[in-house]
Amino acid sequence: MRSPTAGGSSGQIALIPLTAPDLGPDEIDAVAAVLRSGRLAQGVRVEELECSWAAFIGTRHAVAVANVTVALMAIHAGLGLGPGDEVITVSHTFPGTVSAILATGATPVFVDIEPDTFLIDAKRIEAAITPRTRAICPVHLFGLPADMDMIRAIADRHGLAVVEDAGPADGAAFRGRRVGSFGHGAARVYPTDDVATGDGGLVTTDDDRLAGWIRAYRHAGLDARGSRDILGMDYRMSEVQAAIGLVRLARLETTAARRLDLARRYDGALEGLPLRIPVTPTGRSHAFHEYVVDVGHARDAIAAELLAAGVEVGTQPATPVHRQPYVEERGVEAFLPLTDQAAANSLALPIYADLDERDQDVAIDALRTALSRHARSDAYAGSTAAAS
Repeated sequence: MRSPTAGGSSGQIALIPLTAPDLGPDEIDAVAAVLRSGRLAQGVRVEELECSWAAFIGTRHAVAVANVTVALMAIHAGLGLGPGDEVITVSHTFPGTVSAILATGATPVFVDIEPDTFLIDAKRIEAAITPRTRAICPVHLFGLPADMDMIRAIADRHGLAVVEDAGPADGAAFRGRRVGSFGHGAARVYPTDDVATGDGGLVTTDDDRLAGWIRAYRHAGLDARGSRDILGMDYRMSEVQAAIGLVRLARLETTAARRLDLARRYDGALEGLPLRIPVTPTGRSHAFHEYVVDVGHARDAIAAELLAAGVEVGTQPATPVHRQPYVEERGVEAFLPLTDQAAANSLALPIYADLDERDQDVAIDALRTALSRHARSDAYAGSTAAAS
């Protein structure tokens, strides 16, 4: 179903949104129950969500916090990272991945991505390790797991922590194992995620000490004994957020299947066009938080045509994190040609559980038309060859 254009002015074309939450009566009832209970912060629903999430991911602990950036920062801080330490990660990601490292005083060390998956190229990690390296932070970007077999093996060989940014990958798995269970994981439960809470994050870990530290850290340093032995912050999740999250988690299998169906419709409709469609390597399940295609150097012109046709698209991250002023001014340098190319050429198409297939067809037709005007016929050998 089409959403009205912002402003609602007559004569403007209705906009098919890039993403949208599918909240309904169950979520409303869950929130009303919290309001009637009189307990709005850090109560039984937060605890229930933590237990349910840990069971779902397959870890001993899940700790709910305010958002995924806080979840990442809490992990890094709980591991004791600080000035002089290094964390290997990617620049093709939401800025929060890197902000969480910088917040501890540690330094991000960027490696380039794979050209087909947009994920950290695990084959480049070992060359980036120095005596100051403390952790590897892969990002399961757009819902696709990174190569966790290789990353875990490298980390074990060098005695490094693995901190998974699993923000955009609710329910994704690598060889049957949920992301967020290969090390210390940070999940995002943002309004447009399948497990939406309004906003929020969850840390998953098998480390008893780290879980206890983060529980104190999120609550102004207050631990289970009632002591405040560490410098803490107020990063708790509310009962309202957790109540919504519990409803959404119970429905995750259905919403994930719907996203996968929509992604397959895109795959079939875009086959053979001058672009690269998403790939899903063997042994991985893709959550398709975003459906991202590489349309080449005319990306901005193609995006403008789709928007004019009433189709909202995404072009983030348009500026890779390593090129942001706050990173450059810290003297962090990186040569990442594939990251730069992906940031310039990538286009996210509408995908969410409530997306009507007729609206999806509108998006597909608009993309076909824009490609016919702007894409070079020799830009790609075709989506099948590019994805193989």
